[in-house]
Amino acid sequence: MSELHTLSVAALAERLRSKQVSAVEVAARFLARTGGNPHNAFLDIDSEVTLAQARASDAKLANGTAGPLEGVPVAHKDVFVTRDFATTAGSKMLSGYRSPFDATVVQRLRNAGMVTLGKLNCDEFAMGSSNENSAYGAVTNPWDATRVPGGSSGGSAAAVAAGLTPAATGTDTGGSIRQPAAFCGITGIKPTYGRASRYGMIAYASSLDQAGPMARSAEDCALLLSAMCGPDLDRDATSLDVPAENFSAKLGDSLAGVRVGIPKEFFGDGLASDVRSAIDAALSQLQALGAKPVPISLPRTELSIPVYYIIAPAEASSNLSRFDGVKFGHRTQDYNDLVSMYKKTRAEGFGEEVKRRIMTGAYVLSHGYYDAYYLQAQKIRRMIADDFQRAFAECDVIAGPVAPTVAWTLGHNANDPLADYLADIFTLPASLAGLPGMSLPVGFGQAGMPVGMQLIGNYLQETQLLNVAHQYQLNTHFHLQQPAGV
Repeated sequence: MSELHTLSVAALAERLRSKQVSAVEVAARFLARTGGNPHNAFLDIDSEVTLAQARASDAKLANGTAGPLEGVPVAHKDVFVTRDFATTAGSKMLSGYRSPFDATVVQRLRNAGMVTLGKLNCDEFAMGSSNENSAYGAVTNPWDATRVPGGSSGGSAAAVAAGLTPAATGTDTGGSIRQPAAFCGITGIKPTYGRASRYGMIAYASSLDQAGPMARSAEDCALLLSAMCGPDLDRDATSLDVPAENFSAKLGDSLAGVRVGIPKEFFGDGLASDVRSAIDAALSQLQALGAKPVPISLPRTELSIPVYYIIAPAEASSNLSRFDGVKFGHRTQDYNDLVSMYKKTRAEGFGEEVKRRIMTGAYVLSHGYYDAYYLQAQKIRRMIADDFQRAFAECDVIAGPVAPTVAWTLGHNANDPLADYLADIFTLPASLAGLPGMSLPVGFGQAGMPVGMQLIGNYLQETQLLNVAHQYQLNTHFHLQQPAGV
């Protein structure tokens, strides 16, 4: 029992199927580990709900109706609405909110048999790169509690790294799965835009938001992604009409002849030497496994930052207009009329970073600036997508760093929000293009902090990405390493 929290999703699923352990025993072990809420990773836990789900899983395991992930625990980023747990999106605006339905991603993982441990902390409305923007306090990095776990899915990454859950859901708008996965030394993947349903996922930027899994290994992520994805055309207008897929199908394929594109723009002066050393070693390992490095160019990489921070806030200003204190969520107690209620509710309910992005978005959409900013950003977004297609004519996957540095210390960028924005430079291009991207641990840098390598694939090529990562992990041990005390 003592080692259950160190097992992978695949290993736990096998032990449950073979009756070596019960779902209730597994759930109880992980619930015990969440006591005291290490790293401030969880926002809501209900042991009665979790154990009830575990008992139902044990019944299915006993009668032969078990799903592929029956009894394996999972925790959800707090932007996925859930009936049995509060959903806040890390904001005071939704403090204590209970949804009448489950998000599609939550329901599909439950249908696969997974047992929900609770809801995970995140940057407010998924806006941030450090998980310091949550209204419920910052999450700390399990490798060093003085450092950030990354964001916005920082609670998800920290919980997996600390052995509080074997797997978690995250969302990635501009890097919010890949960057925290890199900072916490775990594996995470953002699928092609539209692969996973956005129904029940509280929107930040609708043309960018995408759900994905976070776990220890590529093998685990493939199992979760297979359960999460599939068409949801009746409930999500952005859902792709492509059939559900078994993302584990090609995990045994050789890397011989696989062309790995190395974008020169990802290896410039802004990349820290410790990160570069780890990435270079990982690329050498891929080459030793038969992959062929190919130099490529993504010339508009630097433009991804201004483009993203025009488009995403513009969409956020529209999406967050629904939070006005009328039908649900926080409402101010002191107001004179409807307008003052709107103003005071939003002033009290939203944090500083959310307000900053709402105001930026409202500005770029305003009369006289829409053409100058928003439309121009959309044109460059198309050019960024075209750059990737030219690159994929020369390579099969693209590899590089996830972030320019390892995780920074808490409060380091408190007075400089632009510093957080710049940390997303390597993850934003794939998000703007709607491409699948993932992070896998490839070593350690300054102060023993994890380094993640990013892999980017062409549209709907998640199986290839996962296989490249899996083959790397079969021949290395970085994904097996855990913080002290886990």
